[in-house]
Amino acid sequence: MTSDVLIEKTQIETNLKNAIAFRIRYRSHDLRGRATESTGLVIAPNTAGTDRRVLSWCHGTTGLGDAACPSAQPDPAGELRTYFEATATQQIDYGIPGAQSFLDQGWILCATDYQGLGTPGMHQYTVNRTNAIDGVTIVHAAQEMGLGAGSKFGAMGWSQGGGSAAAIAELDDADFGDLQLVGTVPMSPGVPIFAVKNPTGIGAAMSGADVSPDGHMVMTLAAHATAFPDDLHIDDVFTSLGKEIIESSWNSLPVHHLSDVVARLYRFKGPILALKKDRIDAWIAAFTESSAGRVKPRCPIFVAIDGFDNGTVVPVAWQTAYVNAIKDLGGDISTKDYPLDDHFSLPVSCVDDAREWLFAKF
Repeated sequence: MTSDVLIEKTQIETNLKNAIAFRIRYRSHDLRGRATESTGLVIAPNTAGTDRRVLSWCHGTTGLGDAACPSAQPDPAGELRTYFEATATQQIDYGIPGAQSFLDQGWILCATDYQGLGTPGMHQYTVNRTNAIDGVTIVHAAQEMGLGAGSKFGAMGWSQGGGSAAAIAELDDADFGDLQLVGTVPMSPGVPIFAVKNPTGIGAAMSGADVSPDGHMVMTLAAHATAFPDDLHIDDVFTSLGKEIIESSWNSLPVHHLSDVVARLYRFKGPILALKKDRIDAWIAAFTESSAGRVKPRCPIFVAIDGFDNGTVVPVAWQTAYVNAIKDLGGDISTKDYPLDDHFSLPVSCVDDAREWLFAKF
């Protein structure tokens, strides 16, 4: 990994105690090695220190473009706030679960936005390996900031970010350079290839069922067409209505707004997906290349599974399929089920377990 990853940094306000926070812009690349830029947050204790533990947080689904950029939200350097709370005022989930408790233990926190969320181009949503690379390169950027970041780091992610955190453990040596990944915690991980192989829940539309595709599915397809421009095209999977929705909304509608638009227009104007059967193999190949669960992980993994109602966004079947794949690869993987937690309560419920597990790995 080359030096000079950091492009710019701006100190921002934070309500976290005894902390200093920065919004940064930094250099990265995607799964095919194409140069990208990403933004994100780096938060550190406001006292001097050296060789500090580092956490890379990989956020969950927000959208495809700049309207869904976590670090551009009001007061972004704080605890996790979720959209599906009765008191929510924001349009996306953002923040870091357990942020204060990590800081109190002296950790430095890195939270990538991922490419495309605050930087040019469509975000490669659920392209686990691209998102994972952004989760590592932000740690390289933090090392250039004089905050005392050590070379050892842990990763943690939720939903889309759970897939990212899983994929971090499968990246190439060149992505790490002198960094050492001690462990990673995928929370309710979203891994595309297992969703395709188990077409339930939000993936039901991929099975050919006459139902409206969820906004997550629309974004996954559009993003993979962006990530694999030589192999895939949106004409393979979308009707003219579907393409119109994507072209009009990708940079301006966060995920839940997009889902509402998709559901309404499906009912009002008709089908949004039109899968070309002769192109399915190409899409499966792309999902496979983009996904976690393909390579024996370089570190131990702890998966937190939201068991309420069999998984309310990422079905438990998808999560256990990832776990079984890692076991088959000979990986060191453990799990804990949180049967009383849905997708949105899981991060806060499991973060103490995650922090203690990661702390022990140092």
